[in-house]
Amino acid sequence: MPQSLAKLLVHLVFSTKERHPLIARELRGPLHAYIAGTLRNLECPSLQTGGTHNHVHVLFSLSRTRTLAKVVEEAKKSSSKWMKGQGVAKFSWQVGYGAFSIGQSQVKAVIDYIASQEEHHRHVTFEEELRRLLERYGVEYDERYLWD
Repeated sequence: MPQSLAKLLVHLVFSTKERHPLIARELRGPLHAYIAGTLRNLECPSLQTGGTHNHVHVLFSLSRTRTLAKVVEEAKKSSSKWMKGQGVAKFSWQVGYGAFSIGQSQVKAVIDYIASQEEHHRHVTFEEELRRLLERYGVEYDERYLWD
């Protein structure tokens, strides 16, 4: 095959350090747009970015020339710097993240899920949500190390 072709869709989830509620409502839209712009610059376009006061969800297409870890690192590093520039001096992201591969047939459902985060979290905590995602995608985890 003379060229390399790929379509890898990733549902990424990461939270503020210790899940502190540092993402004020008025900063959410601009923060999500900033993260989407960072991903676009990395050739990993966001299909949907959203979240709440303490975490972010992103559905994006992973470039065939980038590693997931480097993309996440850059998205978190640049957006953390941006948040500090917005006056949230003690802002930082939790070290870890959850990343889940999805198929093309799941795109609409994941986009809708991310877009409805505000409503979703009226009934479910971030901790409950992450556990459900890990179980749904068959990711083994040790609860002792999930939240540090």
